[in-house]
Amino acid sequence: MNKEVLTLKEQTVSEITEKFKNSGSAVVVEYRGLSVAEVTELRRNLRAENVDYKVYKNTLSSRAAEAAGYSELTNSLTGPNAIAFSEDAVAPARILAKFAKTHDKLVIKAGIVEGSVLDAAAVNDIAKLPNRDGMISMLLGCFQAPVRDFACVIKAVADSKEA
Repeated sequence: MNKEVLTLKEQTVSEITEKFKNSGSAVVVEYRGLSVAEVTELRRNLRAENVDYKVYKNTLSSRAAEAAGYSELTNSLTGPNAIAFSEDAVAPARILAKFAKTHDKLVIKAGIVEGSVLDAAAVNDIAKLPNRDGMISMLLGCFQAPVRDFACVIKAVADSKEA
């Protein structure tokens, strides 16, 4: 094998390994049967939320998964696959699951979230969670509710004293 090709493959494995280690999540999907327009639409949706979507050779992805400590993921790396990487733990799963609802050719195979390898069912469950901003607003709503309720009680007492 040509030394340049070998060096290029080693660099690619190193790049994928770093992405596995440094990402909040990674989702493996099979895209067989999607048209170019559909893949372009999917890439646009993922890019809008800072998700990196790449197609790598399965052998290189398998080596990188093993090097990153995710050897269970190698079983899912067969066929035409792409991997979506993101800092956000939920974004790739949410976007890919939403896209898969209207495009049955896209198949979610497995994923890694916060260092744990998940099967397709678990990735689809994670996809149902809101994004980071949605979670923060839900948390703030929980903090705000007791204060709002207390203010309503005070106002009701004040109104009853006036009457």
